[in-house]
Amino acid sequence: MALLRLAVCVGGVYTMFLVWAIAQERLSVPFANRDGTKSEKFRSALIMSICQSAFSIISSFIYILLRREPGESLRSALGLDPARASSKSVAPYKPDANGISPKSQMNGNGHANGSAHSHPSFESVAIRKALLVRYLQCALFITSAAPFGFAALAHISYPAMVLGKSCKLVPVMLMNVLLYRRRFARHKYLVVALVTAGITMFMGFGDQTSGKGHSSGSDETKGSSIIGITYLLINLAIDGAINSTQDEIFDRYNVTGQQMMFWINVMSTFVTTIIALLPLPYIPVLHPSASWSSELSNVLQFMREHPGVLSPLLQFAFTGSLGQLFIFETLQHFGSLTLVTITLTRKMFTMILSVVIYNHKLTSGQWAGAAVVFAGISVEAWIKRRGALMLTEILSFERANNSSS
Repeated sequence: MALLRLAVCVGGVYTMFLVWAIAQERLSVPFANRDGTKSEKFRSALIMSICQSAFSIISSFIYILLRREPGESLRSALGLDPARASSKSVAPYKPDANGISPKSQMNGNGHANGSAHSHPSFESVAIRKALLVRYLQCALFITSAAPFGFAALAHISYPAMVLGKSCKLVPVMLMNVLLYRRRFARHKYLVVALVTAGITMFMGFGDQTSGKGHSSGSDETKGSSIIGITYLLINLAIDGAINSTQDEIFDRYNVTGQQMMFWINVMSTFVTTIIALLPLPYIPVLHPSASWSSELSNVLQFMREHPGVLSPLLQFAFTGSLGQLFIFETLQHFGSLTLVTITLTRKMFTMILSVVIYNHKLTSGQWAGAAVVFAGISVEAWIKRRGALMLTEILSFERANNSSS
């Protein structure tokens, strides 16, 4: 049964995210209009985010309902029951059989009184509010990151984008140190060095005469590549803030990945929909449409003139939402080591598939740079595997000693 579940998870991650990657790259190239006289690019990362987050709400909600325990309330299943939350900064709320918090059974002098300050609802509301604020923080980060990632594709190739996204460990470590003062093992700095060297090789050994979107002029191509790399670095920095905040949520609160997925996508959809409805001026990357126009109205007009964009947009949203479910299922049942292995090999196949389908040309130096990046990530996976095996041996030894005594 476990082997079958693993096979389903691996197949799901590979299938969903390979199709998702193809759809994302297709959205970054021009679409012909109805009469075929001209082609234009789809530039709205905001609408892409709305579509994917809306699909993710539906898929995660269905998953939570299917996995809900018998008799469990919907609020508890969605992670809003304070009895299911524990925090390092907010005292855990654990009710007794009557649903009354032990703290509420006595006042500050130890007498059974139940003052307003120690009422269980006061504590539960505080925990729930703090948790929802963290979810909103992640949603705002995600809303900010997506446009920079999509804008980078106009200036660098998709293989370069995939390789850059494989370097997420660097900004995640940096943001964990800057935002939450965490420390890391020494081997992680070796991984960061390898990843940084690999991405530098990949960008440095690229064919400067065949930059994306430019057929001539090396100065123009170099300038475009620098812009693309800058957008990618901004995207990675915000991604690091997202992941470090998610780590903080898991550390402080007893929530599942699917619950986090549901609420972050609810808030992301809410925020991005409001932005899409507002008439905003031209803002590079964030709002590339015409001045003082609604993003949603511009995209609907684009879809009417370029109907070919609808299919890859739906593929992007649908496969992205299902792919997240397979990732959280893998993490829940098989741990982070297995997930790292699956996602690492998936990124390799994504890059190779992009090269084959869209006929990208990579130099030998770029392939070497990619190998260095994946070697660095493999070191991280190997260290995690060795640590997991050592922990398993220690636990087995302790169980053997306990049973013998």
